Amino acid sequence: MVPCRRIPCPVLRPPRVTADALGVTPTGPDRPSGAVVASHIPVRISRGTLMPKHSRAGGLTVLSLTGLMLGVTLAVQAGAAPAAPKFLSAADLPPHPSSTWTAGKVTDGVPDELQLCLKDALPGYDSRYRDFRTDLDTSARQLTIEVGTKTKAAALATRMNKEIRTCADRLEQGDPDLEATYKDYGKVAVEEGARVHGLHTEHSFGATDIHLLSVGRDDRTVTVVEWSQMGDFADAPVKAFKKTTATAVNKLH
Repeated sequence: MVPCRRIPCPVLRPPRVTADALGVTPTGPDRPSGAVVASHIPVRISRGTLMPKHSRAGGLTVLSLTGLMLGVTLAVQAGAAPAAPKFLSAADLPPHPSSTWTAGKVTDGVPDELQLCLKDALPGYDSRYRDFRTDLDTSARQLTIEVGTKTKAAALATRMNKEIRTCADRLEQGDPDLEATYKDYGKVAVEEGARVHGLHTEHSFGATDIHLLSVGRDDRTVTVVEWSQMGDFADAPVKAFKKTTATAVNKLH
């Protein structure tokens, strides 16, 4: 073998990496006139084969972050509690000719005034209510109840309407000195429907009161609105109360 120190040894160089080999548009002096310069793609030579330098670790990091963000988004969506049903405001009540309405705070439970006709329909349900008052004898209240399914809500609304229709008879049976009269004011076309009832009571000692009650439903929520004051059916603002009922149901969700 001839030593390299006497004969110049060839310099081994890696093969030239060309733009054609990479499948991209040439740049520099080899670039054709008018050609668009392609993005730089780093390459390496592995056992004589040209290979682009893609970062596997970087790709895995991007995928991991994407999966993490997707998981967080789904968790937030799954854990977000539905908004609580909204209540009437004082401005939504039937206008009073000589006083303004004042709204109380939303409170857990059932107002005493609604226990009169609905106490047998309410056991076992979580409920919230809001009282409204004027400077005179006129008052009102709204009760809302959320149940597990639409079917249960429909059944509850049906039961409440029945309890109100039969309330006059039960009141008379419980108090011989009381005379009670019922009127059905019909349906209100809103969401899953609502119905308005009238109830007049008169005691033997002369006290007379008129009550308007409505039962409405939207999805899994049932709401009851009651308006009352001294007087009889002629004093009942039925048209305005139907508007209040529609507003109450529309505001739930």
